[in-house]
Amino acid sequence: MLNRPRALPPLDLLRGFEAAARHLSFTRAAAELYLTQSAVSRQIQALEDFVGVALFERRHKALGLTEAGQAYYRVVAPMLHGLREATRRLRESRTGHVLTVTTTISFASLWLVARLARWRKAHPDVDVRISASHEVVDMERDGIDLAIRDCPLDRAPPGSVYLVGEHIAAVCSPGYARQARAERRPLARPEDLRHHVLLNLHDPTGRLPWLSWAAWLEAAGVEELSPAGSLTFDQYDQVLQAALHGQGIALGRMTLARQHIRGKRLVALFGRQQQLARGFHAVFAAGARERPEVRAFVEWLREEIRREPEAGPAPRRGEKP
Repeated sequence: MLNRPRALPPLDLLRGFEAAARHLSFTRAAAELYLTQSAVSRQIQALEDFVGVALFERRHKALGLTEAGQAYYRVVAPMLHGLREATRRLRESRTGHVLTVTTTISFASLWLVARLARWRKAHPDVDVRISASHEVVDMERDGIDLAIRDCPLDRAPPGSVYLVGEHIAAVCSPGYARQARAERRPLARPEDLRHHVLLNLHDPTGRLPWLSWAAWLEAAGVEELSPAGSLTFDQYDQVLQAALHGQGIALGRMTLARQHIRGKRLVALFGRQQQLARGFHAVFAAGARERPEVRAFVEWLREEIRREPEAGPAPRRGEKP
């Protein structure tokens, strides 16, 4: 009599277990997997029923792994990583080179997407997948080849490649500036912002203090300014879109807003830009740096930035890919 193959749990249950074990949270695992918290909880319960042992300790406002859960996680996590990598290699063998890039939502929508046609023209054999998110990602686990992130210059990840620095300035649409002049609301100096609507980025965790009007006004030497009004948005690309549509005055990140200034869709105010000790960097996944298409993409990014003369030189710490 032939032995039947040993039963394996469904892949979705293993993915739910790996995410929950890594985060020690059903809620964060659910957010990562685009499921509800109750759906992940049901997955874990189904997996525990399948294997016949408890994998998690449900504590008050806390989640922990049992000994069995820890042992199982040490097997499941690398297994899923290996499966993802094998799948990626199979897909590349069928479709050609695939390059997966993660970056922020604002950099993707305001800078990268508009330029990808030039990359495709020069490298038609390399398919690019853009994963836009503000979340911290595990590049190896998620199959990411390259990350484009901004950070303080003195905290750039080892081996990263400097791309461009951060400068910010107050910006508005030409139409908004014309209307302000017609209504005799001056826009000659930073103190004049009290007569105008300021566009703000909602930052509840304080992740971007340097992109707040309070910080900009302090650097400009202006104290206790109360604007005529304000609008607040969850994403930076929404802030810039509101400025483009004449809704008020925004803090323009020059790397992302410069193309609109050159196209005369935005104007920079007060003749001043604030240079920050931070910049965008390209960060390689383990082993990805040696892949020709990854190196070519980073060099293409640098060339695109060099097309913009206002971007300024890289600091001496920057290295070539």
